[in-house]
Amino acid sequence: MRLAAVLFTLSISSLVLLRAQKDDQLAPYYPTPQTVVDKMLQLGGLKAGEKMFDLGSGDGRIVIMAAQKYKADATGVELNDSLHRQSMERIKTLGLESTARVIHGDLLLQDYSSADLLTVYLLPVGNELVTPILEKQLKKRVREQLKENLKNEFEEIQVDPIRLNAFETVT
Repeated sequence: MRLAAVLFTLSISSLVLLRAQKDDQLAPYYPTPQTVVDKMLQLGGLKAGEKMFDLGSGDGRIVIMAAQKYKADATGVELNDSLHRQSMERIKTLGLESTARVIHGDLLLQDYSSADLLTVYLLPVGNELVTPILEKQLKKRVREQLKENLKNEFEEIQVDPIRLNAFETVT
């Protein structure tokens, strides 16, 4: 069986929630520090050749590190025109077009059924909307012990409380 770990960061701080500028926005743009990106991918157990998706990929830093350092087949989904363009320019500059890409579109309309790892940072309303989609596409929840392990790891790198979930896909 192939595991698809889904990392939900529900709240990094109340300040982040205040940064959302529109009522219909699923997440604010909040760049994740590179050390946190690396730790997330490491804790997610990402391996070379695995498919990973970053929902609401912002400037593409998670997608880029997944492709560049972990040799994964990395896909981001970003609705914002400027962030999508910035991501794709960086991917091209780094020569990662064969292993990294960012879809310019709505993260609620994508197919994640091939994912081995998903990273998600959304406001609570976004999490509420995407959770049923992921549950349907990724099948059954697993690895509840991952929640506590990841929380402890992130506390070591001084990130405020997070909640993590994992899903398993049946192959």
